[in-house]
Amino acid sequence: MSEQRQRALSTSGEALYLVLALDKNSTHDDIKKSYRKLALKYHPDKNPDNPDAADKFKELNNAHTVLSDVTKRNIYDKYGSLGLYVSQQFGEENVNTYFMLSSWWAKGLFAICGVLTGCYFCCCLCCCFNCCCGKCKPRVPGEEDAESYVSPEDLEEQIRTDMERDGDTPIVHQPTNASEKTQLIGDGHRSYT
Repeated sequence: MSEQRQRALSTSGEALYLVLALDKNSTHDDIKKSYRKLALKYHPDKNPDNPDAADKFKELNNAHTVLSDVTKRNIYDKYGSLGLYVSQQFGEENVNTYFMLSSWWAKGLFAICGVLTGCYFCCCLCCCFNCCCGKCKPRVPGEEDAESYVSPEDLEEQIRTDMERDGDTPIVHQPTNASEKTQLIGDGHRSYT
């Protein structure tokens, strides 16, 4: 296990503004100016002796990427870095749905509906009766079902009896021209045209 502690995701949405030394009411132009000024200051090529400059430059790039995109900025302002993480996992259009469904009242409503309708019990019974002891019960390898197995000899016998009962000879080839079709019809064969 690594010694480095993972940074917790915030829900306040203020850290990226602090990286760029701005407040939340900053305009797009303010973000751009602040980013350019700080990027020149902390660029790794301008600070080859300072290893912290590269990390600071990465933070600046991340802050600029999020805050310059209107959709990401709105998500960040509303839900913080947790909202950005959710948008990466589920898509930007599903962030509001995720937070609505993870709220305490949505979880409570789901639990109450499940208990009142007996849905949890019903789902459990359906699963047990269909999968554990019903039609969908897993088969033991090597065990054949008597109803589904037909030996090849029985199958051939069934085909022979069906052919004898029908009395017609099967069509074994497709006619290629009109004279052959007429000859087949004249011989008493069925024509499928």
